[in-house]
Amino acid sequence: MSEPVVLLDHPAPRVARLRINRPAQRNAIDEAVRQGFIDHLDALGRDASVRALVIGGVQGVFSAGGDVPSMLGLSEAQARARLGHVQQVCQRVADLRLPVVAAMEGVTAGAAVGLSLLADRIVIGREARVLFPFLKIGLVPDWGQLLTLPRRVGLPVARRLLCGGEPVRGEEALRLGLADELCEDAQVMDRAVALAGELALLPAEPFARMKQRLQHPSATLAEELQRDQDDQAACLLGADFREGFAAFREKRAPDFIHRPGDRA
Repeated sequence: MSEPVVLLDHPAPRVARLRINRPAQRNAIDEAVRQGFIDHLDALGRDASVRALVIGGVQGVFSAGGDVPSMLGLSEAQARARLGHVQQVCQRVADLRLPVVAAMEGVTAGAAVGLSLLADRIVIGREARVLFPFLKIGLVPDWGQLLTLPRRVGLPVARRLLCGGEPVRGEEALRLGLADELCEDAQVMDRAVALAGELALLPAEPFARMKQRLQHPSATLAEELQRDQDDQAACLLGADFREGFAAFREKRAPDFIHRPGDRA
């Protein structure tokens, strides 16, 4: 029996990891990979034991991007169905209430860049390459990148990256804000897992509320202030605030996993 094309494991306490497992194709993303992500993300969203997620690929490569041969000869209906499937993956990652860390190892191209940009944090290797090949093959950038890339690096830089098509190396990615942390290539996945472990210690409900508001910004100040009221009222009545206040009062680090302040 062949191995699944998306591997799920738990490399650290409270941390799940999804890795694309198509090494012969440099982890290119096809329909089976997309469906694997959908299935696992649905299950992870229901798993209270998981508080953070790492996404990446096997054998030191995140992904060469979309599986281009599978894009040839599509009818319009098939093309729309393909992009609808992509939309399902993107929406699930964006809406996941957990912190998500992307591990940009080796090559991260096209669709995998879009997937990474949906994460909360990105770790990249010093010699890693980030590629935006869409215009070179006659396609528009997808996987949400025309929204998420300018949000990360600004509109002028996004235009340059998408039109230039030149590889972006690790140090440049960090400088531009395309990645959050730079490390040696052999350490990328370990650092991504460690970072996810750190994020897993954050208060889950306040983080989830903050993440959704960053994903879906308010249109007006009045709307934002109303959301402040709704979210903060819920948090002020919640167990995470009780623990945070108890830790402040007792001059200790908060423990949002076990919440000793609830027992005080």
